[in-house]
Amino acid sequence: MKTGHFPTSSSIQPCGAATPFVNRINEIIERIQLFEDFEPAEITTLASYMTCYNAPMGIEVIREGEVGDFMLLVLDGTLEVVKKDSQGLPSRIGTAGPGKTLGEMSVIDGEPRFGSCVTLTDVQFAVLDREELTRLIAEEPKIGIKLLMEFLMSLNQRLRQVSGQLMQCMEQRERRIGR
Repeated sequence: MKTGHFPTSSSIQPCGAATPFVNRINEIIERIQLFEDFEPAEITTLASYMTCYNAPMGIEVIREGEVGDFMLLVLDGTLEVVKKDSQGLPSRIGTAGPGKTLGEMSVIDGEPRFGSCVTLTDVQFAVLDREELTRLIAEEPKIGIKLLMEFLMSLNQRLRQVSGQLMQCMEQRERRIGR
């Protein structure tokens, strides 16, 4: 069975290809902005390039600082997204439930993970790694390009959001020091 480049452990169990989970994916698809422009047949095709996993509560499925080449789509359950602060202590930056995607940046650029993701409940998720993304682009270019465009739009939105937050912080700092 293909498990891609996702690091499995005795706690994280592969469930096999995501194709049998396509009904669940389609159930939550209307809540996933990333896939709003995809037709059901395209989702089925995309699922054939993904592998599903189950992880119990309390498992770190993405580790900050590790090089990653996969993203995951949460099908069921909830994960906590944490980032270490300047003292190295984890700080919660959000949660992710069904329909959320995690790790898109690393599947594109292969850089170290920005934060960690820890299961708060039992979680089922589908993984798309870089190798399968490359194969998808080669074999199904329309779907592959559509997915890359969705990644690009999502990452652009995040960049705009963070840039706005940075500007607010800079303005607050300037007001505090009296400029």
